[in-house]
Amino acid sequence: MRFMTILAAGVGLAAISTGVASAQTQGQPATTEQAAAVDDIIVTARKRSERLIDVPVAVTAVTAETLESRQFTSIRDIAAVTPGLNINSDAAGRAFISIRGIGTTLLDTVQPGVGIFVDGVYQQNTSYLNSPTLAVEQIEVLRGPQSTLFGQNTLGGAINVTTRQPSDVPEGKLTATYAGPDSYYIVGGTVAGPIIPGVLAGRLSVGTQRRDGFIENSLLGFDDANRLEQNTIRGALRWQAGPAVINLNAYHDEVNGTNPLYAVTTGPTVYIDDARTNFRSIANYEYNGINGRLQLPLNAQHDLTVIASYDKRDADSDSDGDFQSINLFRSTAENTLETRSVEARIDSRWSDDLTSVIGVFRSNQTQDQTSATLVVPAGLTVPAFANSDADIWAVFGTAFWNIQPDLELTVGLRYDRQTIDFQSARNSRYEAEEVQPRIALRKRLDDNHMIYASIARGFRGGGTNGPGAPNLTYDGDSVWTYEVGTKLSTEDRRISLQGAVFYNDYKDIIAANSLAPSTTGAGIVGINLNTGDARSYGVEAEITADLTDAWTIRASGLLQNARITDDTRYRQTTGRLLPTDRIPFQPDWTLSLQSDYVVPLGQGELTFSGGIVGKGDRIGAGLSSTFAPELDSYFLANATISYRVNGMEFAVFSNNLFDEDYYESYIDSSTLTAAGLPALGSLGQVGDGRRVGVRVGYSF
Repeated sequence: MRFMTILAAGVGLAAISTGVASAQTQGQPATTEQAAAVDDIIVTARKRSERLIDVPVAVTAVTAETLESRQFTSIRDIAAVTPGLNINSDAAGRAFISIRGIGTTLLDTVQPGVGIFVDGVYQQNTSYLNSPTLAVEQIEVLRGPQSTLFGQNTLGGAINVTTRQPSDVPEGKLTATYAGPDSYYIVGGTVAGPIIPGVLAGRLSVGTQRRDGFIENSLLGFDDANRLEQNTIRGALRWQAGPAVINLNAYHDEVNGTNPLYAVTTGPTVYIDDARTNFRSIANYEYNGINGRLQLPLNAQHDLTVIASYDKRDADSDSDGDFQSINLFRSTAENTLETRSVEARIDSRWSDDLTSVIGVFRSNQTQDQTSATLVVPAGLTVPAFANSDADIWAVFGTAFWNIQPDLELTVGLRYDRQTIDFQSARNSRYEAEEVQPRIALRKRLDDNHMIYASIARGFRGGGTNGPGAPNLTYDGDSVWTYEVGTKLSTEDRRISLQGAVFYNDYKDIIAANSLAPSTTGAGIVGINLNTGDARSYGVEAEITADLTDAWTIRASGLLQNARITDDTRYRQTTGRLLPTDRIPFQPDWTLSLQSDYVVPLGQGELTFSGGIVGKGDRIGAGLSSTFAPELDSYFLANATISYRVNGMEFAVFSNNLFDEDYYESYIDSSTLTAAGLPALGSLGQVGDGRRVGVRVGYSF
């Protein structure tokens, strides 16, 4: 019944889109010149600059203006306006991300199922989602497998972040935000301009943010148990060397926050914000990186792009190993992660109707980790170490063929090979070879309306478990996605709509992770494993409507059914049954609604903004064979009043206006008891409560 409902909604969406387009394009359709005369959103979802309305991929484009107007201060905030994008975080250094129910994981040692790219460079760790949005030009969220052009670990989709590159135009921006009750502040600035006019330009961005958070620890007397402090500096150079353009980016980030921090609670609807652990949770990270991009036209037909990068993360942590007031375990760890990558591709124009992108990719990632578990009652320390070396290389190609002026066929293929060597108390190796195709057909009905259909396969690499895990390796998972969609806008761009119906056939899903007693003899360890097979299907839509010159409405929503269809592999590995076919933390619906009303005032503009974000019920983590904790659905409201004049901005705002209670993450007590630990209750981490604050900014 749910599938028929979603299918009917998809058919209705297509009918509505055709009706809107017909109503708005009576008479002669818009010419290309007319369309270009109106501002279009430009995206790089297919490794080339194109109008969003022309790309046969479900894409949400979040501009710098939207980031600012919606009070988005980190990359993860874009989940509020992206249908199907689900992001949870329970610590400063990690986030759990999925799109359309695909790509989720509950441990940060699993490779992400949704790839994150910054200026074309793959980010190996999801902690970047917590980074501030300094100098961000645009964020594109591509839904559905993007493996052909973006590589493995994009089976759910990709988040493509583009930073603002320097030019010969001097510019700068200063912003400051403060909100309570948790002493939340962000201060940042960016300046850019020519160094050698016409040849070399640069940009420098610096920022700092801090918050006390909404979790306390009455056992230790802390009211800032979930605090976070982050300092960042980023620089960019753009060198015009004859026909070649070279971009160089470097960054340094320091993050001081917490490891996973949970409060003991009696149920998923009992909201407790007091995490009574025996030790203050500490997690410190230092990120450093540099990357460069060369763009060189080889001749009139072929353009070369080369991207090379080096990234390093150093981390240390100290936390309560059992998350409870029972003084059993204390866990400490240090690790260093280094990643080197290079990609080279050639964009070719064979004729007016045939173009292609062909490239190669190579990366190497090494990680060194030492950890120790202190068994407090026995006064015994159990040390452990782990080293890993991962090599990935790939070749890929995509052809774009205009069969007719209004009909385009896209065919792509990628071959990936991955090897991970893991050394600890028990050594292991993981290897995988995968082929990932994509086929899309786009029909342009006119310059402002198109429909498309696509078939794509995505793959995420597996890996090895750490010291003390009972299973040394686990396989990668993959998905075949079938999608039909439409995009349209009126000729004057006052109304735009995009929507899609999708079906995902998911194999060897890495979803319901587990805990087990450590084979080292002390403590518990998280293990990664394959659950079995799953499927998800649904319908999604986004609409922007300028109802008047002053009033704009933006809305998006997702209705989906994501379920596990075969849990054989989970049962074989753990010896337990899954209590439900639902995928942890995946809601059946999400929605977002935002309204902005602009009133001229003096020489500037006064803007009233308000909106809601909603998420359906979902299950938390647990290891019971008969019970799955269900987290309630919730709605969060926001409101802002801002005034802009002559480059200045003044704003007052409130996020979670009605102080709604909800859990960001939840672990059922069965997880602790299954690992042989006493459990005072279940573990929950509450989401951020109401913040009320002010923001000032100046752009020049």
